[in-house]
Amino acid sequence: MPLSDSLRNQLTEMIASDRVVLFMKGSRGMPQCGFSATVVGILDDLIPTYKTVDVLADPAVRDGIKEHSNWPTIPQLYISGQFVGGCDIVKELHASGELQKLLGVTEAETPSPSITISATAASAIREAGREAGDGEALHLEVSPRFQYGLFFAPRAPGEIKVMAGDIPVLLDRASARRANGISIDFVDGPSGGFKIENPNEPPRVKPLSARELKAMLDKKTPLALFDVRTEAERKIARIEGARLFDHEAVTDIEEMDKGTTLVFHCHHGIRSQAAAERFAAQGFRNVYNLLGGIDAWSQAVDPSVPRY
Repeated sequence: MPLSDSLRNQLTEMIASDRVVLFMKGSRGMPQCGFSATVVGILDDLIPTYKTVDVLADPAVRDGIKEHSNWPTIPQLYISGQFVGGCDIVKELHASGELQKLLGVTEAETPSPSITISATAASAIREAGREAGDGEALHLEVSPRFQYGLFFAPRAPGEIKVMAGDIPVLLDRASARRANGISIDFVDGPSGGFKIENPNEPPRVKPLSARELKAMLDKKTPLALFDVRTEAERKIARIEGARLFDHEAVTDIEEMDKGTTLVFHCHHGIRSQAAAERFAAQGFRNVYNLLGGIDAWSQAVDPSVPRY
């Protein structure tokens, strides 16, 4: 369907709003799909600031940018007004060094990380290697949120080779910067598998009971309290002082000092845990999730807050 003049002008203005513009699902601080998160991770490693557009917030923009670029998927990266590509192309350009040239940055030389593989893990890896195809090697991926991938695949351009004992391990540059000191073990049993410990992981989200939050608020402990629920839920019940966790809130959090105390809550503590983990992964050191959510608050602290 052809773009209307008004939508074409809107997209043109968005693309021109910054030298680097990423049309994605979600925001830089809270990507809503793995492909968007991957491109955000690559850009975060290379440049301090860039513009993001959440296509989920406007279906017309989501469909229109696909028509504008003649590209069927999201995310889409623009640099200096020119369409670069989607997730796979951005990954390929990053691996080859072409993305760095487009961005005008010189990526610092990546030191080879130290990786330790236990004897049991080495045995399991060798067994998996015998089952892998010819020309495939062990790869270790460490995402910006410190999620791990350990798999066999052909070597890709730009990867770094590290010897862990007598086992070669291939990593992309971004993973290598997050991998120094990693240890890999293997645990037998039905719930076993590879166990990875990484000293570079950011602080984890801390659980917070309703009574503990009440004590912090009573003491006027400096903190930022965010409600991850919908506006409709907030009309039913809310904790006084809690701010709606919307796109504006995400932007504000990203500009806060990494030592800021962040507290997230939702209905029962599940959605807020996911939100809290995103900011812990960005380096915030004091991130809390309200256990049991506002339902626990109603039961343990303030029974006047309706339960639903």
